[in-house]
Amino acid sequence: SGSDNALRVARVVRAPAAGRVLQLHQRSAGFVNAGEPLVDIGDADKLEVAVRVLSRDAVRIHPGTRVILDQWGGDHPLEAMVTRVEPVGETEVSALGVEEQRVTVLASITSPPAERSRLGAGYRVLARFIIWSAPDALRVPTAAVFTRGEGAAAFVVEDGRAALRPVTLGHRAGLSAEVVSGLREGDVVIVHPANDIEAGERVAPR
Repeated sequence: SGSDNALRVARVVRAPAAGRVLQLHQRSAGFVNAGEPLVDIGDADKLEVAVRVLSRDAVRIHPGTRVILDQWGGDHPLEAMVTRVEPVGETEVSALGVEEQRVTVLASITSPPAERSRLGAGYRVLARFIIWSAPDALRVPTAAVFTRGEGAAAFVVEDGRAALRPVTLGHRAGLSAEVVSGLREGDVVIVHPANDIEAGERVAPR
């Protein structure tokens, strides 16, 4: 009416969904523009993980791929499943100053909420993608396998002597590889064999 004071009206702003307040964008009273965020609300029981992976690895990942989450602070790893692989990569500079193409992979945590009650939004996890697995795969250290002609080979210890075996490898995973043929379970192989070692030479474990 005749007052010089501005009329102030308190309005109730309802959230579009139930959840927990994750972040406050407006911490004190004041004017806000239309469309300006006030708070972030999320359901802690439906966390999603965003992982930045190299583009050459992203092409082997697809929705439904199993993910194991380590180093998140709990006593045991968590399970997750890929829901989306972004179709566009972005150039990032690594800690060594090398430009890399990285792709964002999204995964939903499938472990029960009770097993990850302390995990929150923005937390760090280490993700391992299971792109292939077999219950009875025979593995050999990659350091025991070397190129021989057009194929691969390994030295096996037989009766105290080095025996050369041609091998066929399948899937590789870091420090180990799947053996398709050429080796048997229980064979003793020579890791990092010297360049001058020959088949039939007597060898002994160190």
